[in-house]
Amino acid sequence: MFLALCCLSATMLQAQQNPPPVTLKQLLARVDKNAPTLITDSSAIRIRQAQAAEIRNNWLPNLKLNYQADIGTSNNVTGPYFGYGIIPSSSGGIHPNNVTTSLSTNLGIASFDWEVYNFGYYGAQNRVANSNIQVEQNNYAQSKYTLESFTINDYLLLMSLQDYLNIQAQNIRRTQDILRSVSSLTKSGVRPGVDTSIANAELSKARLNYIELNNQFQQVQLQLAEITGLPYQSIVADTTVAGQLINSQAVMFNTDTLHHPIINFYQSLYQNSKEQENLVKHQYNPKIFVEGAAWGRGSSVDPEGNYNSLSSGWGFQRDNYLVGVGISFNVFDLRREHLKLNTQKAESEFYRNKLEEQRAILASGANQANAEMQTARLRLLEIPNQLRAAEEGYRQKLSLYRNGLTDIIELDAALSILYRAETDYVQAKYAYTNALFNQAITDNQVNTILNTLK
Repeated sequence: MFLALCCLSATMLQAQQNPPPVTLKQLLARVDKNAPTLITDSSAIRIRQAQAAEIRNNWLPNLKLNYQADIGTSNNVTGPYFGYGIIPSSSGGIHPNNVTTSLSTNLGIASFDWEVYNFGYYGAQNRVANSNIQVEQNNYAQSKYTLESFTINDYLLLMSLQDYLNIQAQNIRRTQDILRSVSSLTKSGVRPGVDTSIANAELSKARLNYIELNNQFQQVQLQLAEITGLPYQSIVADTTVAGQLINSQAVMFNTDTLHHPIINFYQSLYQNSKEQENLVKHQYNPKIFVEGAAWGRGSSVDPEGNYNSLSSGWGFQRDNYLVGVGISFNVFDLRREHLKLNTQKAESEFYRNKLEEQRAILASGANQANAEMQTARLRLLEIPNQLRAAEEGYRQKLSLYRNGLTDIIELDAALSILYRAETDYVQAKYAYTNALFNQAITDNQVNTILNTLK
């Protein structure tokens, strides 16, 4: 019991020493800057941008420089073959006998090839790469939107928990007042000793409720600290927000589908799939090449077929060049293009349906939030009557008890009714502000509400 009292005293002392409240705007700014998920998503954007820069250079030609010096034999036979892998080459005439004398040779080649035109394939690749960047940017915006929604909901929950803690602290003070009255009356013999036990039990229950509420409060603080980088002890909500929103005129929203992060994300996925379709159409087009090569060669075998010293084979003895234009087309690619295009069109249809699904979900969510907000406003109009009646009932029961005209059970019941009325009021405030922000989040109009706050 002593330990619990110490813990409660420390907790309440901490509550009295709370730092200045953090506004919702400040908290959202910290999320945008420090949230680990957003940092990761921004890295994904840079990856796509690097890939796009790589793809933009696919048009570059190839210029290869090769040189080799070899020692071996040269025995050829006539006959065709397919070149699987690396097959050593031995040029020259056919000897009547197998010659095992070694010779030296060297070869230098400069080769150039350029896929100079492929009927729009390069452009289609670049458009897909840019579309991939757009998808990642919209994914970042959607992650930011989701995190901001999470932050707002937790901030409102934190705000309500602070109100609940204040109510519970007030309930503890009332219970302590009752206990002092009960103790005075039992000592004078006006009340039985059991009343003291009942009052102590109620006080202990109120303290345990406070401890549990404070634990929930700290859990929400820790969640917000994780995405903001702030020390969790410094995250205290501004409880005046609820009053500002309740006292302000009702805000009407129009869904911002043009800049809505969720709509933009699925729109970019659909557009990316359409660009992939266009890429497939160009992928199997013919390809036109410009090619060229220049090379020099030397050998230790002279034109008469004499095998000279190996050292005579170094250096170039013959030079050649070759230039040309070529076109390449695989006829069976027509079938491959048809099959792959059908697959990509099915994927495009899937993303188009997802886009329409998200639009319907947002519209339904906006209507639901609006209905919840209207219900919460009606509840707020009625609850003050309940609260006034509960306060009056508690004061009367306390006066009757002190004058010996009622018992501790009825007094505790009146206190419970007052406590429930106060918590109902907090719950109604939380329901209204939560519904209002949910509607703003769904309609992508959070800034409209933030601008109404001080």
